[in-house]
Amino acid sequence: EETMFEAGVKVQIHSQSEPPFVQELGFGVAPGFQTFVATQEQRLTYLPPPWGECRSSDMGLDFFPVYSITACRIDCETRYIVENCNCRMVHMPGDAPFCTPEQYKECAEPALGLLAEKDSNYCICRTPCNLTRYNKELSMVKIPSKTSAKYLEKKFNKSEKYISENILVLDIFFEALNYETIEQKKAYEVAALLGDIGGQMGLFIGASILTILELFDYIYELIKEKLLDLLGKEEEEGSHDENMSTCDPMPNHSETISHTVNMPLQATLGTLEEIAC
Repeated sequence: EETMFEAGVKVQIHSQSEPPFVQELGFGVAPGFQTFVATQEQRLTYLPPPWGECRSSDMGLDFFPVYSITACRIDCETRYIVENCNCRMVHMPGDAPFCTPEQYKECAEPALGLLAEKDSNYCICRTPCNLTRYNKELSMVKIPSKTSAKYLEKKFNKSEKYISENILVLDIFFEALNYETIEQKKAYEVAALLGDIGGQMGLFIGASILTILELFDYIYELIKEKLLDLLGKEEEEGSHDENMSTCDPMPNHSETISHTVNMPLQATLGTLEEIAC
């Protein structure tokens, strides 16, 4: 129904690793015209997660060895039609039998319409990390010219009207023998983050590498001093316990009086250490 009133062909320019999707990505070429298509190759590189949402091209699909958006879409549509109609359309890969005209009309085409409108979450195709595409610029001229019409009439044994309504010429060529590279890069890397932090610290508080080293040295000295204090306290406690254990026992009071009656009072008191013991 979509091509009932159209005359011409649809053409798609794609890489060899990507399957064609002419009904969605193709451009039309009309009869009675010579169409010139100037194309230029573009190679796009996207970032994988967590910076981007691309999918590696090496991760194949059920029906295609190389991942691409087109391959993912065709693969998804094929699985959907086979599950719902037990057949596949002509352009779909796989081993399922082809749909009959009745199955096309009653099941396959309505299922594709439902998939595109209501069940879009069934087919989620992310951008591949490496993508090749071709930009196009179209121009055309009318054919045949008056001088070539008679020659074509004799060559094909057809009238000029038939030739102008049924013959077309398509020329596809590279605009330049080079390609354009578009690469997605990280907006903010770790090196840039560290550089910005260092720059802000140097600007606002005058900090530098020496300042940071001095800060670490101060922390080291502080911890060292705390540890030495703890070790000193433990040694003092240990020496005090040792002195208490080596003291002589206190002599009897009666014996002291009997032996020190004729001695001065200072002699009876003894030293501070003896009194403590």
